Amino acid sequence: MPRPTGPRQAAALLAAVVTVTAFCAADVIARSYPFGPRTRSVNDLGNQYVPFHEHLWDLLHGKADGGLLLNWQSGYGASFLPDLGTYLTSPFALLVAAFPRDRIDLAVYVITVLKVASAGAVMACLLLTLRPGRWWAAGLLGASYALCGWTVASAVYNLMWLDGLVALPLLCLVGEWLLNGRRQILGVVVVAAAWIANFYTAYMATLAAGLVLLLRLWLCDHPRRRRLAAAGRAALTVVLGMGLAAPLVSVIYFGTTHASPGRFKDFTPVATEDLLARLLPTTYSFSSPAVYVGTTALLLALALPFHRAVPRRVRAGWTLLVAGTTLSMQWAPTQLLWHAFTPPQGSSYRESFVLCALLVIAAWHSLSCGPPDRRALGAAGALFALITAIASGSDLVRSFTWPVLLLAAAGALGGLALLRRTDGPRPVGDGRRTLPAVLAVVLLVGTQLGESTATSAVATRMRLGHMDDYAPWGDRRQQQADATAEADGWPRYRTDPGREQTVGNDPLLVGGQGAQYYSSHTSDVLFRTLTALGGGWTSGGRSLQSLDNAVTDVLFSVGARVHSPPDPHQNWFPQDGSRVRVTRRDVPPLVTVRPSTGSAPTGVSAFGPSPYRNQELLLGTRVYTVPRLTVRTSTGKPPHRSHGERPGVRIAALDPGTAVPKPTITTRCAAGSEVYLSAPHFAGTARLTGDSADGPTGRFRSDPVTKIAAMQRLGTVPASGRLRVELSPNRSSVVPDGAIGCLDTARLRSAVERLKATGATDVTVSGGTIRATLPAGSKGTALVAAPRIAGWRCAADGGSAEPAGQYYGLIAVPLDGSSTSVTCTFHPPGLRLGTAVGGASLLALILLCAYRAVRRRRATRPT
Repeated sequence: MPRPTGPRQAAALLAAVVTVTAFCAADVIARSYPFGPRTRSVNDLGNQYVPFHEHLWDLLHGKADGGLLLNWQSGYGASFLPDLGTYLTSPFALLVAAFPRDRIDLAVYVITVLKVASAGAVMACLLLTLRPGRWWAAGLLGASYALCGWTVASAVYNLMWLDGLVALPLLCLVGEWLLNGRRQILGVVVVAAAWIANFYTAYMATLAAGLVLLLRLWLCDHPRRRRLAAAGRAALTVVLGMGLAAPLVSVIYFGTTHASPGRFKDFTPVATEDLLARLLPTTYSFSSPAVYVGTTALLLALALPFHRAVPRRVRAGWTLLVAGTTLSMQWAPTQLLWHAFTPPQGSSYRESFVLCALLVIAAWHSLSCGPPDRRALGAAGALFALITAIASGSDLVRSFTWPVLLLAAAGALGGLALLRRTDGPRPVGDGRRTLPAVLAVVLLVGTQLGESTATSAVATRMRLGHMDDYAPWGDRRQQQADATAEADGWPRYRTDPGREQTVGNDPLLVGGQGAQYYSSHTSDVLFRTLTALGGGWTSGGRSLQSLDNAVTDVLFSVGARVHSPPDPHQNWFPQDGSRVRVTRRDVPPLVTVRPSTGSAPTGVSAFGPSPYRNQELLLGTRVYTVPRLTVRTSTGKPPHRSHGERPGVRIAALDPGTAVPKPTITTRCAAGSEVYLSAPHFAGTARLTGDSADGPTGRFRSDPVTKIAAMQRLGTVPASGRLRVELSPNRSSVVPDGAIGCLDTARLRSAVERLKATGATDVTVSGGTIRATLPAGSKGTALVAAPRIAGWRCAADGGSAEPAGQYYGLIAVPLDGSSTSVTCTFHPPGLRLGTAVGGASLLALILLCAYRAVRRRRATRPT
């Protein structure tokens, strides 16, 4: 390792070393991956970010189905550029290419550590740029910022947010350059890189950096004209940088406008004691602002208003900025401003890293002017005691918080007191201050390491108890990947990786081309179409599940399907002892031809309440019998009716510890037909009993707000035609009228033969383009088995491309009887607009470079 050549390099190195040491030590203590048996893939990290990095690995190695514009593996064909810009455009993400595919979990961990360390290093450089001071103190406070509560509690499993943690001090550095009239071109590049890496947190970081620059302009002694010029340069730099990022940001914006609605909750500020509790070490909560920055940094920030060595305007300015930012996080309008006027789905305090940064910068101003004297340190200690007393009333302060807090407070106060003794001029050779100085550094660094390690370890352990978690790559995923690869026949047919999912993005993780898709950009048309056909979802409609149904397999050309046992890492349902297997089905090609529908509506809104009838609408043939049902409760009585948005009958939850009769559904169907149960708001299991007990157990997961259950196959109707379905609800549920559908498999086979006879004779897929050769004389509507998301344009026989039509949510192209081919191409909405803005910004940047070069040449020309 090269030796640091200056205080900034030394401070950055120290910040990175302390950060990595504490971060990894916490995972060792928590026995978390990769240092222990406990997984770190909680919530969206396992469901979204690891699979998307897996897909990036496939793209970089040329093994993905699709390209940068379209992802054919998820959601039967999803726009990929918005996902790329949201999750994968960080320069750190490219490191996945250096790891084996089955070690992406490790690659994501390494990327996370590098981002956190980089944030600490950049913050250390920023502090020394704002004001000269001790390099080791800048390194220590840089590590305080990198290991703040927001990082260890919220961002380490939302790793794309960590780019905002790096961007904030970088953008503040850009502000310092512009304040002094330097490096404007480099500043534009930094702004563009920040917005490309993660526009969401870059927006928050840009707001914060703007506030810091305004304060710096007020505090500096430049003439008014020079201040206005610096503000103008800053505005131009941000506009040009955002303009360069526009090709990606505009696509993300339009992808969000076409996404499924999700489920958002109104903002409610947290109680004061909870807010103050999050300033203390080892406190954890998902729904409160994680503003811990370490006891040393907090004490220094609290001492700033009383530190007489700091200029009065500096004290007032930074104190007011910290206080104002804190209040803005507790008021709904300003809270909405921090989130770009879009309520977040999940934690409401995603901007907490901004307050952490401001606290650290305030602490630096307090320390760089000389350690606080007794008066300032005493006042800070009193405020800290008051914060602790108020926070003690919060449930977030647990028993293990107190020993860590007391040791941290003692170490921080002792270290700052010792440091105060070493302040001032020192005669050459005077060793009486060397030992206190060394002890102070050891105490402060040790305190920071200890409490940050403890805080990170507590957050890691407590996340596992509060969120869903997913195992890293193992035997189950390897078996799924092997089975999917062996059965793959794309684009002749799709291979679905299975209904029993491991994570919300199984197709990206183990391969294949399925309905499963979990993203902030899950399209509304896909969400509504799959829901109407009997599909299930979680996360308020953003995470769509695979649908194991014979008719939908035909509709979407799913010729192979992987069946896996329930994931042993989850405890939703008991294990059934089965192994990974593959079933195959005769299906039509990806492009089929349907008769003209005339003026009848064929949009998603034309679907009705019955998923069985909706499937028949898309298929064009009646294949289901939907019989009348008789439902009885566990006491044998008719259940009460449910009205409103969930019509049907109410079924009460069963106590798993009691042996009482179970609720039942009885009906009659034609012998030999396949039995399906569609109960979106049922939670528990269902199975055929009596002489029809030959099928699998249907497992249903739903809740009142964020989940609905997918349709499930229960088996085959016996020779008697009598069906009896036994229900085991684990929560209060609703069974709708028409919940049972009996599929006539002979009719379905006949429909498949007709679709194959009139469908495409050849289909090729290349990136975002699909081409199909049709039989001569094809007339009616060519139907592509992919959702009609915004951005598709189609043409028949090489004609001019027009926006694709829609046939019950799928891509439709009208045929006049003479067409023999169809070509559909996808372009993400917003790409052309973003490219135009990006091109204009690039041209303006080139002109700016030329103007500055001419000015420099004229300035150096001899007179």
